[in-house]
Amino acid sequence: MLDDMMTILMADDDLDDCELTEHALREARVPNPFRYVHDGVELLQYLRHEGRYSDSSSAPRPGLILLDLNMPRLDGRQVLSEIKADPKLRRIPVVVLTTSKAQEDILRSYDLGVNSFITKPVEFDKLIEIMRVLGEYWFEIVRLPEDEVVKRDRP
Repeated sequence: MLDDMMTILMADDDLDDCELTEHALREARVPNPFRYVHDGVELLQYLRHEGRYSDSSSAPRPGLILLDLNMPRLDGRQVLSEIKADPKLRRIPVVVLTTSKAQEDILRSYDLGVNSFITKPVEFDKLIEIMRVLGEYWFEIVRLPEDEVVKRDRP
Protein backbone atom coordinates (compact mmCIF):
# COMPACT_ATOMS: atom_id res chain seq x y z
CA MET A 1 0.00 0.00 0.00
CA LEU A 2 1.51 3.30 -1.14
CA ASP A 3 0.39 5.25 1.97
CA ASP A 4 2.60 3.03 4.13
CA MET A 5 5.64 3.44 1.86
CA MET A 6 8.53 5.49 3.10
CA THR A 7 9.26 8.70 1.25
CA ILE A 8 12.59 9.28 -0.45
CA LEU A 9 13.70 12.89 0.06
CA MET A 10 16.47 14.33 -2.11
CA ALA A 11 18.38 17.51 -1.30
CA ASP A 12 20.13 18.87 -4.38
CA ASP A 13 20.35 22.38 -5.82
CA ASP A 14 20.35 21.05 -9.40
CA LEU A 15 16.72 20.62 -10.52
CA ASP A 16 17.84 18.49 -13.48
CA ASP A 17 19.56 16.04 -11.09
CA CYS A 18 16.42 15.82 -8.96
CA GLU A 19 14.21 15.16 -11.98
CA LEU A 20 16.70 12.67 -13.43
CA THR A 21 16.85 10.80 -10.12
CA GLU A 22 13.06 10.72 -9.92
CA HIS A 23 12.91 9.36 -13.47
CA ALA A 24 15.58 6.75 -12.64
CA LEU A 25 13.59 5.64 -9.56
CA ARG A 26 10.49 5.15 -11.73
CA GLU A 27 12.48 3.29 -14.40
CA ALA A 28 13.93 1.08 -11.64
CA ARG A 29 10.37 0.43 -10.42
CA VAL A 30 10.99 1.87 -6.96
CA PRO A 31 7.41 2.79 -6.01
CA ASN A 32 8.21 4.95 -2.96
CA PRO A 33 7.00 8.55 -2.99
CA PHE A 34 9.78 10.95 -4.02
CA ARG A 35 10.22 14.58 -2.96
CA TYR A 36 13.07 17.02 -3.27
CA VAL A 37 14.34 20.23 -1.75
CA HIS A 38 16.93 22.61 -3.16
CA ASP A 39 19.45 23.14 -0.36
CA GLY A 40 20.37 22.28 3.20
CA VAL A 41 18.29 25.04 4.78
CA GLU A 42 15.19 23.80 2.98
CA LEU A 43 16.04 20.20 3.96
CA LEU A 44 16.19 21.10 7.65
CA GLN A 45 12.94 23.10 7.37
CA TYR A 46 11.28 20.07 5.78
CA LEU A 47 12.58 17.66 8.44
CA ARG A 48 11.65 20.00 11.30
CA HIS A 49 8.28 21.00 9.78
CA GLU A 50 9.15 24.69 9.68
CA GLY A 51 8.06 27.45 7.31
CA ARG A 52 6.26 26.16 4.25
CA TYR A 53 6.71 22.61 5.57
CA SER A 54 4.85 23.24 8.84
CA ASP A 55 2.01 20.94 7.77
CA SER A 56 3.47 17.50 8.48
CA SER A 57 0.96 15.81 6.17
CA SER A 58 2.52 17.60 3.19
CA ALA A 59 6.06 16.88 4.43
CA PRO A 60 6.09 13.24 5.51
CA ARG A 61 9.09 11.96 7.42
CA PRO A 62 11.45 10.42 4.88
CA GLY A 63 12.61 6.84 5.08
CA LEU A 64 15.73 7.80 3.14
CA ILE A 65 17.53 11.06 2.38
CA LEU A 66 19.64 11.43 -0.77
CA LEU A 67 22.03 14.28 -0.05
CA ASP A 68 24.21 16.30 -2.38
CA LEU A 69 27.34 17.75 -0.78
CA ASN A 70 27.70 21.00 -2.71
CA MET A 71 24.64 23.20 -2.21
CA PRO A 72 24.12 26.90 -1.49
CA ARG A 73 23.21 28.37 1.92
CA LEU A 74 23.94 25.17 3.89
CA ASP A 75 25.97 22.47 2.19
CA GLY A 76 25.56 18.72 2.56
CA ARG A 77 28.34 18.37 5.13
CA GLN A 78 26.82 21.00 7.40
CA VAL A 79 23.30 19.61 7.13
CA LEU A 80 24.53 16.03 7.66
CA SER A 81 26.20 17.17 10.86
CA GLU A 82 22.95 18.79 12.05
CA ILE A 83 20.80 15.77 11.15
CA LYS A 84 23.08 13.32 12.95
CA ALA A 85 23.29 15.59 16.03
CA ASP A 86 19.50 15.82 16.33
CA PRO A 87 17.98 12.92 18.35
CA LYS A 88 14.70 13.26 16.40
CA LEU A 89 16.40 13.00 12.99
CA ARG A 90 19.59 11.00 13.39
CA ARG A 91 17.99 7.61 12.70
CA ILE A 92 16.89 8.62 9.20
CA PRO A 93 19.30 6.94 6.77
CA VAL A 94 21.30 9.44 4.73
CA VAL A 95 23.00 8.51 1.48
CA VAL A 96 25.35 11.07 -0.01
CA LEU A 97 24.73 11.18 -3.76
CA THR A 98 27.23 13.58 -5.26
CA THR A 99 29.60 14.17 -8.16
CA SER A 100 32.57 14.19 -5.79
CA LYS A 101 35.06 11.35 -5.80
CA ALA A 102 37.40 13.13 -3.38
CA GLN A 103 38.69 10.90 -0.59
CA GLU A 104 38.41 13.82 1.87
CA ASP A 105 34.65 14.13 1.09
CA ILE A 106 34.17 10.38 1.56
CA LEU A 107 36.06 10.34 4.88
CA ARG A 108 34.36 13.46 6.22
CA SER A 109 30.91 12.18 5.25
CA TYR A 110 31.45 8.92 7.11
CA ASP A 111 32.94 10.79 10.07
CA LEU A 112 29.73 12.85 10.18
CA GLY A 113 27.58 9.71 10.22
CA VAL A 114 26.47 9.16 6.62
CA ASN A 115 25.08 5.70 5.94
CA SER A 116 26.46 5.42 2.39
CA PHE A 117 28.45 7.52 -0.08
CA ILE A 118 27.70 7.21 -3.81
CA THR A 119 29.27 9.13 -6.66
CA LYS A 120 26.64 10.06 -9.25
CA PRO A 121 27.21 8.11 -12.45
CA VAL A 122 27.42 9.86 -15.79
CA GLU A 123 25.29 7.29 -17.65
CA PHE A 124 21.54 7.21 -17.01
CA ASP A 125 21.45 3.39 -17.16
CA LYS A 126 23.90 3.25 -14.25
CA LEU A 127 21.76 5.72 -12.28
CA ILE A 128 18.74 3.48 -12.83
CA GLU A 129 20.70 0.48 -11.52
CA ILE A 130 21.88 2.45 -8.47
CA MET A 131 18.29 3.52 -7.71
CA ARG A 132 17.08 -0.08 -8.12
CA VAL A 133 19.70 -1.37 -5.69
CA LEU A 134 19.07 1.51 -3.24
CA GLY A 135 15.35 0.83 -3.26
CA GLU A 136 15.83 -2.88 -2.77
CA TYR A 137 18.43 -2.46 -0.04
CA TRP A 138 16.82 0.32 2.03
CA PHE A 139 13.17 -0.70 1.66
CA GLU A 140 13.22 -4.50 1.25
CA ILE A 141 16.36 -5.80 2.98
CA VAL A 142 17.27 -3.39 5.77
CA ARG A 143 15.16 -3.20 8.88
CA LEU A 144 14.62 0.48 9.78
CA PRO A 145 13.23 1.84 13.06
CA GLU A 146 9.63 2.97 12.86
CA ASP A 147 8.89 6.63 13.41
CA GLU A 148 7.30 7.07 16.85
CA VAL A 149 4.47 9.22 15.43
CA VAL A 150 3.62 6.57 12.84
CA LYS A 151 3.65 3.81 15.48
CA ARG A 152 1.25 5.73 17.73
CA ASP A 153 -1.20 6.32 14.85
CA ARG A 154 -1.38 2.64 13.85
CA PRO A 155 -4.12 0.42 15.30
